[in-house]
Amino acid sequence: MQNKKISLSIFLFSLLVFMPLCVHAADATADTSLTDDIAAEMEAVSADAIAAYDSTGSLFQQITDLEQEKVLMQLEKERAQLNLELDKLAAEKIRLHMEIDELSGRAEQQQQELENAQAKLEAEAAKLEREKEQLQAQTEELSAKTVSYSSNVSNETEKEQTVKFSDQYRLVYVIGAGSQLQAKIENLDTGQSKTISVGKVVDGYTVKSISLDEGVVFTNGEDTQTLSIGKSK
Repeated sequence: MQNKKISLSIFLFSLLVFMPLCVHAADATADTSLTDDIAAEMEAVSADAIAAYDSTGSLFQQITDLEQEKVLMQLEKERAQLNLELDKLAAEKIRLHMEIDELSGRAEQQQQELENAQAKLEAEAAKLEREKEQLQAQTEELSAKTVSYSSNVSNETEKEQTVKFSDQYRLVYVIGAGSQLQAKIENLDTGQSKTISVGKVVDGYTVKSISLDEGVVFTNGEDTQTLSIGKSK
């Protein structure tokens, strides 16, 4: 390396020495051969100096190395930034996968809850339908019993309301002649008396006929009773 520095110094010194000489020689003489020799010698020196020049440790090399270091540092910084971004993207990807799994789990849970609720509603509806059918059957049975009871009560009431004229009334007398006969009857419970003729209604019964022999005949279309003087109390 020291030899290379000496060669470079010789080359530079030659340039400093021979350049003025060349100018001075050109001005002092017009000898072409001398100029050619000097030029040839300078070219030879320059070629040797360039061939022997080593840039290692030179300012140019230092500048070049510094620039390379800056570029490398910038590249390293950018690589670190890219690695950081990649790490962030990987973390975000993991988070998204976790959220997707969580949402999927929630969706399945909600679907199961909906199915359970639907099954519960269907069971409740079936139960209500059975209760409705039972209530309908009970209602029909109760209606049938009510009708039967009402019919029995009605029959009993009709039986109870059936008038027994021989027990409730007394034939006092029969007066008149022909179709103009009238009869006088007396209520045994109240003692009140009333005069009746054919066609009159007494306690739901119509006076069908009046005669001296048979007395008074009452009828309601289904039941016929006779009240006579001899049978009355």
